[in-house]
Amino acid sequence: MSEPVLEVQGLTKHFGAVTACERVSLDLRPGEIHAVIGPNGAGKSTLIAQICGGLRPDAGQVKFLGEDVTALDTRARARMGLARTFQISALAMEDTVLQNAILGALGARGGTPGFLGRALKDKGLREAAEAALTRVGLNDVAATRTAELSHGQRRQLEVAVALTLRPRAFVMDEPMAGMGSEGSARLTRFLSELRHEAPILLVEHDMDAVFALADRLSVLVYGRIIATGSVAEIRANRQVRQAYLGEER
Repeated sequence: MSEPVLEVQGLTKHFGAVTACERVSLDLRPGEIHAVIGPNGAGKSTLIAQICGGLRPDAGQVKFLGEDVTALDTRARARMGLARTFQISALAMEDTVLQNAILGALGARGGTPGFLGRALKDKGLREAAEAALTRVGLNDVAATRTAELSHGQRRQLEVAVALTLRPRAFVMDEPMAGMGSEGSARLTRFLSELRHEAPILLVEHDMDAVFALADRLSVLVYGRIIATGSVAEIRANRQVRQAYLGEER
């Protein structure tokens, strides 16, 4: 079996008397989509923030590409190739679609947004941004102000920005949120292919998409992983059905 690209061991995070994440361990293997599911308030956002560097865990370790990155911040992990998309859009709404993609490519180089004017003239950055936009189907709106995009197009743009980082793994926080059935189906097809380029840790409430995409699922309830397995194994797990999938006790 291939070594994990991303490995989380015993992550624990307390907020006062509340334990938001308790000894969570999981991994992400090459070529797979590993979905993390659970009810609202389960601790998914806290877990993702620790994996991506936005929160320091109180205990535990995050390893990426075989290296301990627990002490590294979000930017350092992104430069290593850990690309994140957000539940709530983090795009620059007044910038154009192309400018947002160029910002992503600039970040992959370790640059800062203050150099955007110079970056716009950089052929290499522009080509990387345009290639990413073409892959997600947004090349025809590259000059459009991001605020004018539909919700689904903004989700596509977030994926394009992540692609400019030349990712070794993706962490996607509810990419289907707010999308209609057609948009969700299109994004599901895209992610299914994308896993072969870089594996995806997926947090998602759209269970149709999860069951269609995931090679493995981990179920998070009250900050703890209660089960990990294939779609069939999770569907058959009585504890999961009682805690999350809605079966009566």
